[in-house]
Amino acid sequence: MTTVLKLGGSLITNKERRETLDDAALSVAADAVAGAVGGGADPLALVHGAGSFGHHYAEKHGVSVREGTTDAGAALEIHGSMTTLNRFVLSRLHDRDVPALPVHPLSAGARDAGATLDMPIPAVRTMLGEGFVPVSHGDVLAHEGHGTTIISGDEVVVRFVESLDAGRVGLCSTVDGVYDADGDVIDRIESFDAVADVLGGSDATDVTGGMAGKVRTLLDLDAPAYVFGADGLADFLAGGEPGTRIG
Repeated sequence: MTTVLKLGGSLITNKERRETLDDAALSVAADAVAGAVGGGADPLALVHGAGSFGHHYAEKHGVSVREGTTDAGAALEIHGSMTTLNRFVLSRLHDRDVPALPVHPLSAGARDAGATLDMPIPAVRTMLGEGFVPVSHGDVLAHEGHGTTIISGDEVVVRFVESLDAGRVGLCSTVDGVYDADGDVIDRIESFDAVADVLGGSDATDVTGGMAGKVRTLLDLDAPAYVFGADGLADFLAGGEPGTRIG
C-alpha cells in the first residue's frame, strides 16, 4: 500500500522570512526520502506545505480556504510562489536520484458551489505504478462562485489517502508531535474533543488552520496518521511510529 508523507511548510522554509528555504532541513528530509525509495519499498506520495512561499501571498490577497479572489493575477502570484517551492523540493530529490514528478492542484482540481473538492488523480496513480514519486503541494484552485480559493496541503493529503489505498500517513513538521498542556508529546489522539483545549494555531502566518486544523483533518482518515519532527522521519519511512498517532 501507498505511504503518504507531508513535509510541513514550517519544516522546509523559514516562515518568518518571505520565500526563504530552510535549506538544511530540506536536505535532511530529502536524504530520508531517498533512503526509503526503491528496493521493494511501498510506493511513496509526497505533499509539501507552503511555509513562507504561498502563505505570504495568500494573506496579501485575502485568499483562504473560505475567501476567494477573481483576480487572475493574485491567483497566479500565489500559485507561482508554490510552484517555485515545488521546484526546489524536486531539485533536492533529483539530486539524490529520487524519481519525483510534480502534481499541481490548480491544474488538477476544483471546488463546486458547495465547496466540495473534486480532484481526480488518475495521473498520480499512474505515476506511482510507473515507479515515480508524485510531489504535490498546497495551492489555489478554481472554486465555483468564488473565483479561486486555497487548497491546503492537508486537503491534498486527504485526497491522496482516500484515492490511493494509503496504509500510513505522516506529517513531518518542526515539532515532535502534538503537545499536551504540560508540553509533553501526546502519544495518541482518538477524538478532537479530548485535545481541543490544548490545540492552537500557528505562530507565523498560516491561512490553513494550524495544528488544530491538521488534527481535525487527520481524524477523518481511515489510515493511521502520525505527526512528528524531522528526527522521526527516517523512523516513519522505515515503518516506525514516531510522535503522535492520530486515529
